[in-house]
Amino acid sequence: MHTHIIPARMPRFAEKFGYGDYIYLDHHAPGRARMMKGGEFFREICSNCWDPEERIREYERHHTQMQVVCTIPVLFGYDHKPKDGLEVARFLNDHIAQLMHDHPRHYLGLGTLPMQDPALAVQELQRCREIGLPGVQIGSNINDKNLSEPDFHPVFEACQELDMAVFVHPWNMMGFHSMRKYWLPWLVGMPAETARAICSFIFSGAFERWPRLRLCFAHAGGSFIPTIGRIQHGYDCRPDLVAVDNSNPPRSYLGKFWVDCITHDPVLLRYIIDAIGPDKICLGSDYPFPLGDLDIGAFVGDMDLPEDTVAAIYSRNTLEWLGVKKEALVA
Repeated sequence: MHTHIIPARMPRFAEKFGYGDYIYLDHHAPGRARMMKGGEFFREICSNCWDPEERIREYERHHTQMQVVCTIPVLFGYDHKPKDGLEVARFLNDHIAQLMHDHPRHYLGLGTLPMQDPALAVQELQRCREIGLPGVQIGSNINDKNLSEPDFHPVFEACQELDMAVFVHPWNMMGFHSMRKYWLPWLVGMPAETARAICSFIFSGAFERWPRLRLCFAHAGGSFIPTIGRIQHGYDCRPDLVAVDNSNPPRSYLGKFWVDCITHDPVLLRYIIDAIGPDKICLGSDYPFPLGDLDIGAFVGDMDLPEDTVAAIYSRNTLEWLGVKKEALVA
């Protein structure tokens, strides 16, 4: 339920709009492309980042039929003009909807939204539902604004009312420019960003405000669950700083949201299962990127977990989070 995809051909949005560092692909060799960001090299990717047939074949080797796909966070474009961000989001969402239409037994998709303009984000959210997407992916912050900001309330209200699942993925990592050495934004910043997002939802009272909102957080919830003791202690010892908008203890929210299983560590995954319950952990991979769990699901199957827990992680929890019936996917 956590994989990324990009269209094989990206329009030159920077040329069309006259500004910006929009991503485009330089297909410089067979099966390989450079992701270019504002004319600068960003990342080298292979054809399994855009070729749906190749992805299906690779997933078959891991006995996996269905992929939930979403865009690469660098394509969020939250810093662009709202109407341009909407156009890019529509292009990406149409691509994913077409993928679902062409391969209904293999792909489900999450949309992306121009979150810098909540009114346009709600508009595109409604369209995502109309074209068949069961949910959306958003960033852990929106141009450095926490997800707790009232600006975003209409989006989450609409997600609840439209029954759209929400996947929160880290991006725009805190401290990025001061710790670029050693890949620290990805190793340190990403887990912290996800904890930032979860804490923002908890301390703002979002779970009370939208009790039917189905939230899932990337990378096993980042650093939130492993540091819940510290977060709870902060709430206990300084409620004047922490509990200003919500008096409920942070620990009480364990089990009220989903996470993926990408820990790269069976010991940590066991801890997370104990902390939030086996019914709130989904099979994620971050495919096709190297920091992901590309031997999909293997370490979960090797942990000697109860059979029902494995079945829940492998598919049942994802279907519950998305609000999708299994029968609709295997018919």
